[in-house]
Amino acid sequence: MSAPVDHRAPSRDLRALSHGDLVGFVRDELGEAQYRADQIFQWVHARGATAFDDMTNLSKPLRARLAERASLGTLSVDRVQCSADGTRKLRLVTRDGEAIESVLIPDGDKLTQCISSQVGCALDCKFCATATMGLHRNLDAGEIADQVYRARAVLAGEEPGRRITNLVYMGMGEPLHNYAQVVKSFAILTDERGANLSHRRITVSTVGLVPGIEKLGREPLQVNLAISLNAADDDTRARIMPVNKKYPIAALLDAVRAYPLERRRRVTFEYVLLAGVNDSLADAGRLADLLRGMKCKVNLIPWNPHPQAAYQRPTPAAIEAFQAEVKRRGLPTYLRTPRGDDIDAACGQLATGVTFLPSNTVNLRRS
Repeated sequence: MSAPVDHRAPSRDLRALSHGDLVGFVRDELGEAQYRADQIFQWVHARGATAFDDMTNLSKPLRARLAERASLGTLSVDRVQCSADGTRKLRLVTRDGEAIESVLIPDGDKLTQCISSQVGCALDCKFCATATMGLHRNLDAGEIADQVYRARAVLAGEEPGRRITNLVYMGMGEPLHNYAQVVKSFAILTDERGANLSHRRITVSTVGLVPGIEKLGREPLQVNLAISLNAADDDTRARIMPVNKKYPIAALLDAVRAYPLERRRRVTFEYVLLAGVNDSLADAGRLADLLRGMKCKVNLIPWNPHPQAAYQRPTPAAIEAFQAEVKRRGLPTYLRTPRGDDIDAACGQLATGVTFLPSNTVNLRRS
């Protein structure tokens, strides 16, 4: 005899719902008023609830109905590593057993969290450890937002009162390759009923997906834009970033110039320095010429080594000379000191290559 068919609607992950989505769910599927959606949203996104029983201002019958019809897609914290410079790397595990990484970077009163948008990445930048994983899947908006909530929970236990002030979508994955879920996560994280983060303190870093940049510029939340440039000529850039074959530098810069910026805001161009590849004084001159007249700044990132690539970090003298040449030509240029590279948490080093069985996702280990 076959099993009975369950005709109920599939479970909805509340953490992945915007406030508007949640209002619709509560009204249409639970028959409740909007204020109940407000309460639930606050529990999930402001208070970081991980269980329906945490929601003490909801009646027990309503909590039971929520548990039947919905879920809370909380990430599990598998490991927290702390660098000598105070940087923390969190390895987080999804409900289907995939591992992702997120990084907390302290800088005085500022605390920046670098969050992931995908498990792995499909874009194959030759200097990046994440690229060696390939793309496993996109993260949904709830998994993106929950990286912030899990980091807040870690901070509450280790540094009570410390707040995350800035978010950068620079972790594992290409944010604009997961456009819809990334933009939805903005709405969730900036909602005043939830995490209430400022869109002015959110930065999206892209390898240069031109259609995505154009779409992002039309969104009502004008987040900061960072471009992973890494070369000033198409031949060099295409060798280290295959995306340049589809979206060459000229098309990329046209999209960046059209990106709307408030008066004091600038686009950031990230430039990973690779010894003997893109770090000569001639490269510096081409970079300054290429970006002349744009509302921008350049962040120089000395390559962070990892076993999956054979590049070398330039010498300190070469890095200093490169920066001096770009600045001499009038381009605001800053050197990003590697943070967390002793725990493989620095830019370009994030990669897990690990898939966990669901039964292993509740363990917390520190090193």
